[in-house]
Amino acid sequence: MDTFANVALWSAQVFLALFFLGAGVPKILGRGLDRWTGFSELPRSQVVFTGITEILAATGLILPMATGILPWLTPLAAVGIAIISLMAAGFHVRANEHPNVLETSLLASIAAAVAIGRWDHLAAAIDIKTWVPAAAVVLLIPAAITTVIALFKGPADQAPSSADPSNPARLAASTR
Repeated sequence: MDTFANVALWSAQVFLALFFLGAGVPKILGRGLDRWTGFSELPRSQVVFTGITEILAATGLILPMATGILPWLTPLAAVGIAIISLMAAGFHVRANEHPNVLETSLLASIAAAVAIGRWDHLAAAIDIKTWVPAAAVVLLIPAAITTVIALFKGPADQAPSSADPSNPARLAASTR
């Protein structure tokens, strides 16, 4: 691998690791989650599990390659981060947070690029054909397209509640 590609991949790995460490630690500690989308609706055990997986994935992006011990874990960690990011995009679509959907989709794309760039380490450790990462990317494409469609379609329309001040039925009743 040439020097430029290696530096670009290391930069992406460090960026993702720092981001996911910063996202995982508060989930484990339980601080500041009230400002994050969807976590108040989840059981505490699921939030902690998500935080642990984010920290493990962040660690897996750096330590195996930096130490030379089991470097094939790095592309697997990147695949895990891509999956976590796409799942997070679903939370943001539900909450109608379009910029966050784009952010998590971008993180998934960066993680997929790291997985593909570091795939040779996995292929050297386990007999994997070269078409496997291409197939993984092909499987991620429908998820990305679905996310974009959901992004532009927006959340499902809900019937206005009677307590909603903009509800026409409430407005009509209040003028009588």
